[in-house]
Amino acid sequence: MTNTTDTVAQDGVRTPAPKTAREWVKILAQYRDPNPARSVFELCVSLLPFLALWAFAWWILQYSVLAALVIAMLNGAFLVRIFIIQHDCGHGGFFRNRHLSDWTGRVLGVLTLTPYDVWRRTHSLHHASAGNLSQRGFGDVNTMTVAEYRASSWIGRLGYRLYRNPLVLFGLGPAYLFIIQNRIPYGLMDKWTYWVSAMGSNIAIAAVLGLIVYFGGLLPLAVIFVPTVLVAASAGIWLFYVQHQFEETHWDHDTDWQLHDAALHGSSHYVLPKVLQWFSGNIGVHHVHHLYSRIPFYRLTEVLRDHAELVEAQRLTIRESLACAKLHLWDEDQRKLVSFGSLRPVRVQA
Repeated sequence: MTNTTDTVAQDGVRTPAPKTAREWVKILAQYRDPNPARSVFELCVSLLPFLALWAFAWWILQYSVLAALVIAMLNGAFLVRIFIIQHDCGHGGFFRNRHLSDWTGRVLGVLTLTPYDVWRRTHSLHHASAGNLSQRGFGDVNTMTVAEYRASSWIGRLGYRLYRNPLVLFGLGPAYLFIIQNRIPYGLMDKWTYWVSAMGSNIAIAAVLGLIVYFGGLLPLAVIFVPTVLVAASAGIWLFYVQHQFEETHWDHDTDWQLHDAALHGSSHYVLPKVLQWFSGNIGVHHVHHLYSRIPFYRLTEVLRDHAELVEAQRLTIRESLACAKLHLWDEDQRKLVSFGSLRPVRVQA
């Protein structure tokens, strides 16, 4: 725990000690209120270009399959942004009216192939347990400790290695998650309300896909719909991955785990170029988001503008983030993520 008292430098000047995570929560509360007009604006500049590019790709498909494919893939960036708005709706931070936020999220969930109420519940569990080694499994990237990996059978280790392979984690995995797994209330199958959410989304998605096939056949599905979804899904999973799977992240067991400390220190500040920051809805400012999830995404930059201490916290550039894909296991002794290659053979004492 950080000491909240002031420190005295050698020259006798008293400087304030770093703020604790709980102190930051009180400070961040002033940024929680959304601006309704700004929220509507952000929704329009995300949704309308997405629909326009979809229509343009469909029109140009009659002249060039390749051109339509390229436009569809680029449109995946707008779908990522739409998901971020849905994400903020789930936190109740996009509109002041909770019902308006929820129904906006449900409609957007048809575009993102995500049953809104199911996702909102699992994502809230992620926020409530992020960094807790005793409560892994909901809304996170499966992460073994070094001890767990060594204690696993060879088939268990092989399965985990396959799961953590970048081709699976950022390629096959996102496709499976959004196209297949999201069709059922995975992890919440004992509650009928979540079945209603999943089946309601499925019916709406089926209706949209049916209209596409009715008016354009299967080609728009194959060349426009699928590429847009796959690009957005892979980009989204990558963003989620680097937000928590960086070397100096924060994990503890129940007895030592603290919600606010884990939120602040276990989430990165992913520094992106302005255009990528815009398309990703500032989600790279993830340490602030996890510490106070009600802050609308368009106000996260205000926090960094006003509080320089948070700009440098867990700072991660694109170049630095590439190395995160090589991290696989949580080393409880070193308190950091390590790669498979860093493991040393266990010596058996005679």
